[in-house]
Amino acid sequence: MSPALEALLLPFSKGGLSVPTRILFLGAEAHPDLKAWPEVTGWQPHKGLALTWEGAGFKRVDEPVGTWPLVMMLPGKSKDETLAQFAQAYDLLEDGGILLASMTNLGGAERFEKELKKVAGSVESLQKHKCRTFHAVKSSAWDQELLAKWREAGKVRVIPGTTFLVQPGLFSPDHLDPGSKLLVEHLPNSLRGAVADLGGGWGYLTRWVADHCPNVKRIDLHEVDARAIALARENLKDSPVEVAFHWHDVSKGLPHTYDAVVMNPPFHSGQNTDIDLGVAFVKHAAASLKQGGRLYLVANRKLPYERQLDAAQLTWRKVAEDGTYKVLFAERTLK
Repeated sequence: MSPALEALLLPFSKGGLSVPTRILFLGAEAHPDLKAWPEVTGWQPHKGLALTWEGAGFKRVDEPVGTWPLVMMLPGKSKDETLAQFAQAYDLLEDGGILLASMTNLGGAERFEKELKKVAGSVESLQKHKCRTFHAVKSSAWDQELLAKWREAGKVRVIPGTTFLVQPGLFSPDHLDPGSKLLVEHLPNSLRGAVADLGGGWGYLTRWVADHCPNVKRIDLHEVDARAIALARENLKDSPVEVAFHWHDVSKGLPHTYDAVVMNPPFHSGQNTDIDLGVAFVKHAAASLKQGGRLYLVANRKLPYERQLDAAQLTWRKVAEDGTYKVLFAERTLK
């Protein structure tokens, strides 16, 4: 359970806030104390957290609508994303409703509390668990011009010089990731059959494979963030190859086997480095390969994925390397 989630509930036990009959939770994460509350509706684009939320018996929506007396939030990790979420929460509040947020100190809690104070005028806060939880009451005094700027900052945009749609809060939201670019510079156009793009984001690697590999029959794009899936559908709507989109947590395994897998595996959970996450991607990618299947991946040079390739009994080689990244090709050799 995240410290920010623990801190989020402090105002109700120590800050004098009362629990209303209806609550909207943006970035919802399950907490056992919430089971004693009245109706709590959650929005959560991360597949794993969404499954945990629903598994705990809470209601989840794909898109929050209506107005609410309380909007709680665990904001995102980027500035534009967080400020846009503040503006979204304001729009979802009833007049006199409360916006309540919680963030880690390392994640910029003090900074974002000051940002909320700029727009709301008055903010109350508590600190614990190396986190800060802060809230403001919606009123006509909120700075509408600043809210409009925050809404604009969070909108879908196009990466300059490309046709790719992206959005703050997703991986590589304002440029083509240099690691992924290094991978496609070395990918062969001989990929064929069924291909998977693991952690495919808004579709950069899938788009390259679709456009350059004429013998590919189908591409499965697996991505944990529903927002990225929505953009990938747009970025690949004219794909020359059939693409299936899977809102799926790859770290839990894969349901299909493939002739080839491409990926730039993640190694962060939220704002924290999580080497095990990338290792899980490599493990499940290897397990999904058919006999003779090939894995093409790019990673930070310091990440120990070669050990996992050895453990999976794949034959591998380093194809390229620069100051930051390495490109590894691996194969499940025919027996």
